[in-house]
Amino acid sequence: MATADIHITEETHHDGHEHDHDHHGNFWTTYVFSTDHKMIAKQFLITGIFWALIGGTLSVIFRLQLGFPEAELGWLKPVLGGWITPDGKLDPEFYLALVTMHGTIMVFFVLTAGLSGTFANFLIPLQIGARDMASGFMNMLSYWFFFASSVIMFISLFIETGPASGGWVIYPPLSALPQAVNGSGLGMTLWLVAMALFIVSSLLGGINYISTVINLRTKGMSFAKLPLSIWALFLTAVIGLLSFPVLFSAALLLIFDRSFGTSFYLSDIYINGEALPNQGGSPILFQHLFWFLGHPEVYIVLLPALGITSEVIATNSRKPIFGYKAMVGSILFIAILSFVVWAHHMFVSGMNPFLGSVFMLLTLIIAVPSAVKVFNYLTTLWRGNIRFTPAMLFSIGLVSFFISGGLTGIHLGNSAIDIQLHDTYFVVAHFHLVMGSASFFGMLAGIYHWFPKMFGRMMDAKLGYIHFWLTFVGVYLVFFPMHYIGIAGYPRRYYSFTNYDAFNSFSDLNMLVSIAAILTLAAQFIFIFNFFYSMYRGRKASANPWQSNTLEWTTPVEPGHGNWPGEIPTVYRWPYDYSKPGAKEDYIPQHIPFSMTPESNLPHENDMIKLEGDETKVVVDEKK
Repeated sequence: MATADIHITEETHHDGHEHDHDHHGNFWTTYVFSTDHKMIAKQFLITGIFWALIGGTLSVIFRLQLGFPEAELGWLKPVLGGWITPDGKLDPEFYLALVTMHGTIMVFFVLTAGLSGTFANFLIPLQIGARDMASGFMNMLSYWFFFASSVIMFISLFIETGPASGGWVIYPPLSALPQAVNGSGLGMTLWLVAMALFIVSSLLGGINYISTVINLRTKGMSFAKLPLSIWALFLTAVIGLLSFPVLFSAALLLIFDRSFGTSFYLSDIYINGEALPNQGGSPILFQHLFWFLGHPEVYIVLLPALGITSEVIATNSRKPIFGYKAMVGSILFIAILSFVVWAHHMFVSGMNPFLGSVFMLLTLIIAVPSAVKVFNYLTTLWRGNIRFTPAMLFSIGLVSFFISGGLTGIHLGNSAIDIQLHDTYFVVAHFHLVMGSASFFGMLAGIYHWFPKMFGRMMDAKLGYIHFWLTFVGVYLVFFPMHYIGIAGYPRRYYSFTNYDAFNSFSDLNMLVSIAAILTLAAQFIFIFNFFYSMYRGRKASANPWQSNTLEWTTPVEPGHGNWPGEIPTVYRWPYDYSKPGAKEDYIPQHIPFSMTPESNLPHENDMIKLEGDETKVVVDEKK
């Protein structure tokens, strides 16, 4: 549209939606059973924060056991009850339950629902120029299925026989036989029910995200003009839609084995010398089904964090993102390859060596698009006019973890090395850095960056800096020593290493890891205070505090249901016009026509001005 027509359009034309959306319902329809994507995003976020505290607390409890195996833990008895033995030690069976629930909570309830659920819901309509999701009701259902799943999983922590204790991968036969251990009983049943509801939530959300991006983009918002955050969230939804049903089927077959006498995963099992009737099943089948979701799951949590990082780094470097098309291509390539590398988790399962070599090759190839992303981040940062906001620091921290954790992934992708390192602390350190910590830092970067748009207020930057440095240093102190003790042969999931002379020499490193884990968890309470205090008492935000180009900053400071009170802006340019030579300012938002920036237009952009005139004529004719 030409400049002169923009004001006319805003005054004389509305698309009829603002009257539908700018209403004020009662408490229940506004805050509880809301269909507003922004409110649903906040519900996912606050629920995810709750789960992050639970998951972090569980990890500190079992790190106390690992770092101080001789310590008396009777002081935890008021919290853990019977799971503290009479002599003040942590019950060994409960230790395995702690490890299981920590992994489940952090992977699914924090990094999947808390990260993707929050930012896909919040950013997709705002950044593509849509009033809301394609289906507000389905969006609401996706949260409430997640909430129901959360309630059931939380209840399982308090049952008498304890929560699920088969490891977060719940391999049979331990998970398929209710009589195997205490945690294989009711706790495992509740785990399976909670995960079934969680998968339904993820599928409802994924269908909505994909439909919204494809169908509800505003005028001018082609796929070539989408922010990288939307590309990442869109392809994450595609991965989830294709892979989560496989986990659902795996869990369903496991329920059949547990409750209906089938033998999908069981064969030739003896318990206390008594042979069970199950014949013909294979626990390896479950591994294939689980990891077909399990490895795409790595990118389900990592890609949204990388998309957020792309947005934050470009905005705070005041430079166009380097290699936009290469970044989109790398996300697409990662999405495709993530489905054909799952068996690198199974090199020790007895698979055919030739098949193992195929998965090894594909695993090493997936390092290429990951390296492209890292190279482009570093090149965007290079000689940029960098603003070190808390969000920027957490984004740079993500890049650091992605590099250091990714390099160890190359070792584990090689089957000859992986067979030696499998199920050691080296593996734990690798995936906690490249998946867990990197994704968590991406989530924190997104919260700090979009908090002003979520709540209309600013988080305290000084507290943000303290939070970053304590967490960044703490994470490396936790997981860097783990690589070393993993190479030395420390196996994961062991309750205690004091009975093994070979491992006693590393007790000081284990203690360091535990102390660092406790301090890192403590640092998160700085963030919790900053988050909730700033929500009500923080400095009021301006409309575009980061001087960013994307469409969400064209809405009011606290947008109502419907996002834009008038007409949705038309998009003319890509989202990364930062520090453009000749421009009056160092940013040009996506909705600014080329006719308004003749001083900075490139030759092909001047040609676009003619199209603006044609578009204006069409709009005027439609109004007549």
